[in-house]
Amino acid sequence: MSESQQQAVESRTPTKRGGGDPGSRGRTTIADGVVEKIAGLAARDVVGVHAMGSGFARTMGAVRERVPGGGRASTASRGVKAEVGEVQTAVDLEIVVDYGVAIADVARSVRENVIAAVERMTGLEVVEVNIAVSDVKLPDEADEEEEAEPRLQ
Repeated sequence: MSESQQQAVESRTPTKRGGGDPGSRGRTTIADGVVEKIAGLAARDVVGVHAMGSGFARTMGAVRERVPGGGRASTASRGVKAEVGEVQTAVDLEIVVDYGVAIADVARSVRENVIAAVERMTGLEVVEVNIAVSDVKLPDEADEEEEAEPRLQ
């Protein structure tokens, strides 16, 4: 290759700037609310989980959803509190279980599902998932969200 051809090839070769993998340049932060939504949806996917949050929280959430601008964003994270650090997170859940299910089995399944979903989607290590069972939904009980619905007369 002649010297002029060599210079032409070198001028077309892009100059590498910076160092290392481009994907590792910079920092990614994940908000508590992101982890709360992921955990809430993962917990709801478990058979035996009837609802998330205390009765009062569910009632207020149902009312808030009916108000224009109240949105559904809060329903995904209702009953969930997350604390997110740089590489780890901890999650607290408040659930209502269906009557007749083994609560210990439901809690174990919720933990497994939440940990898998949060770690897969965020890359954060889930150090703990604390579960508080606040109620049992009996087969003949009406849902509180249905009760909060205004009646037409």
